[in-house]
Amino acid sequence: MALKIFITGATGYIGGDTLHNLYAKHPDHQYTALVRTKDKAAIVEKAYPNVQIVIGDLDNSELLEEQASKADIVLHTADASDHAGAAKAIAAGLVKGHSGNSSKPRYWLHTGGTGILTYEDSEAGRLGEHSDKEYNDWTAVNELTHLPASAFHRNVDEIVLETGEKHGDVVKTAIVCPPTIYGKGRGPVATRSRQAYELTKLVLTGKYIPVVGSGKARWNNVHVSDLASLFTLLVEEAGNPTADKQSELWGSKGYYLAENGEHVWTDLAVRIGQECTKQGYISNLEKKSLTKEAALDQAGFEAVSWGWNSRGKAERAKHLLGWKPSGPSIEAEVPNMVQEEHDLLSKKA
Repeated sequence: MALKIFITGATGYIGGDTLHNLYAKHPDHQYTALVRTKDKAAIVEKAYPNVQIVIGDLDNSELLEEQASKADIVLHTADASDHAGAAKAIAAGLVKGHSGNSSKPRYWLHTGGTGILTYEDSEAGRLGEHSDKEYNDWTAVNELTHLPASAFHRNVDEIVLETGEKHGDVVKTAIVCPPTIYGKGRGPVATRSRQAYELTKLVLTGKYIPVVGSGKARWNNVHVSDLASLFTLLVEEAGNPTADKQSELWGSKGYYLAENGEHVWTDLAVRIGQECTKQGYISNLEKKSLTKEAALDQAGFEAVSWGWNSRGKAERAKHLLGWKPSGPSIEAEVPNMVQEEHDLLSKKA
């Protein structure tokens, strides 16, 4: 069955890779993409001739509501976890546009982020400390859907969850919550992630191994193609619902951590440094401690995140959707990260 899919972030890293995967597997779906500029729209149209483009941004609530009201599925990836106005507009559109037939609900696939799991460290002022705390989206999904209001991204999570609970008969919601994402994106515009790549950039330009706080913080990771495959599985489920799984897939239980591994930030920085030396770009690297303020000054929020713990187990998608991550590990991707960041820096020089 051909579905009407409205996607935000088609020119971004997550949305670009997901659209690539979806379009390749399901070219018969009717895709509409929100794009901010005509120049970027032309790039998307060239890559995907059958995708309809609407020009606008997340501050255009009327446009978002209108497009959401026409869609069977809204795939929201553009600054999704931090733009409350866009979330409210999408919610209103999905509810407004529903025909009233609960046998044919609309679907909202929303992109969160596991920065939400760092609140304990950030609020306690801990930096780089070891933590055994690990969330689980299968055995303890209720904990993830009831995090404190002060947690990063939580205000937008609440809008999505409330929509799925209050209007669950006509709007099915799922929050996909990725951690550190890596790998070269296959989208037509943005192909680079930030966290691990900013770390690589800092090692190359600063010529040292950054150690934030105590240097023991851990974070999950996922290859961008595996994240795209999870979104694709959710789209496929929406198009062909599994009757006995609906209550587990959407709404109050529709919260999906999207990890396939874990790294210690300092260990990853050391590995990146070793690869920089191996490729002949730097030698004699030493570790350098960074306070929160120094980390912010060096590389912004990404650098501070290298000192916070964000840990969880992604079991829900595996149990319910048969998700099988198969991308290379973040450690295996380090040589490509170093080469790509070096090439980018050389172009800017």
